[in-house]
Amino acid sequence: MPDKDVEVNKREEEVEKKHDSSHVASTFIKYAAYLIIFFGILWFLINYILPQF
Repeated sequence: MPDKDVEVNKREEEVEKKHDSSHVASTFIKYAAYLIIFFGILWFLINYILPQF
């Protein structure tokens, strides 16, 4: 009986690791998109808005 519990626990840990890596990847993509949008807006302000002053 204890052997089966150990196997189940190992399987649960493997699933959690896969879930964590996908969560990290999606978080990275989300913040990368935020940075791209931020620098895009900054570039627009520098190239089109500031020269008008």
